[in-house]
Amino acid sequence: MRMSGTGERAQLQVSAEVGTWLNRRSGRAGDWTPGRLAAAKRGTRVSVVIPARDEEATVGAIVTAIREELMERHALVDEILVVDSRSTDATAQVAAAAGADVVAQDSVLPELGGLAGKGEALWKGVAATTGDLVVFVDGDLYDFTTDYVTGLLGPLLTDPAVGYVKGFYHRPLTGSAGTEADGGGRVTELVARPLLNMFWPELSGFVQPLAGEYAGRREVLESIPFVANYGVEIGHLIDLLEARGLDALAQVDLGHRVHRHQSTHALGRMAGQIMLTLFDRLERYGRLVTAVPPATLLAQFQRGTSDGGVDRELVLTDLTCEQRPPLASLPAALRPANQLQDTA
Repeated sequence: MRMSGTGERAQLQVSAEVGTWLNRRSGRAGDWTPGRLAAAKRGTRVSVVIPARDEEATVGAIVTAIREELMERHALVDEILVVDSRSTDATAQVAAAAGADVVAQDSVLPELGGLAGKGEALWKGVAATTGDLVVFVDGDLYDFTTDYVTGLLGPLLTDPAVGYVKGFYHRPLTGSAGTEADGGGRVTELVARPLLNMFWPELSGFVQPLAGEYAGRREVLESIPFVANYGVEIGHLIDLLEARGLDALAQVDLGHRVHRHQSTHALGRMAGQIMLTLFDRLERYGRLVTAVPPATLLAQFQRGTSDGGVDRELVLTDLTCEQRPPLASLPAALRPANQLQDTA
């Protein structure tokens, strides 16, 4: 079936907009040095938030690198906060020994109750920090360098029109058959990218829309909801595109990344959460209205003997898309004391 002339023109217009955006809003981490960015701060306060769950093997080295290079050698970062997301290992102790401030995820805004998921840790991290700019770095990186932080801060400190910066990188996938140089972003390529191209093609220029390394201005981050689970990143991009336009968003090549890969079952649950978030946004912005909402139960199978004698065990997971509201919408009585001081 051939598209109508109007449909073709609309797609060409979006393609041209994305091409212009790619040239204007894409950079490399090496474009900015710590010294240059420290000089550009001019009183701006910078916070780094590291969500971590059972990351005792990696979080200490990440905190140490940021503290030594970007706090002690260059006065670029003002605080490092590790949000301990219900770890069962020594993540909190290792992070504190390396020089980070550490908070338990459920100790921030406890009157709201606790939700499970990465997005919850990120939202709590924004609430518990004071920076005008907030940088998010995953706690499971094996090859972390401080270029991750400086690369994400570069556009924010040098261009006031940029409100949110996404990282991307080469992400290898190593398995029994060898190493695939860019095979690590499986959920991105199989789920997020096709859906974004279908419904929000303006976002098709993001190399890794689900990347866990990104940064934003506080007023931008506090203006949007945070999906509590792995839908948080795709929710951010859609909400910010709708609220602020494509030109307020940027992306930076952070080079190379190696981290712990999740199982296929875990990736299936992640994909389901991302799809539910996208369907929620389709309804929220009037792009697709469905008479029956998507089911939130995901059925998966693992090896095991069921009652019927079949060598598979049925596992059900509820992927309900719980969300935290924009921090700026909370009543003053619930806002953390540090945030009230900043906005007074």
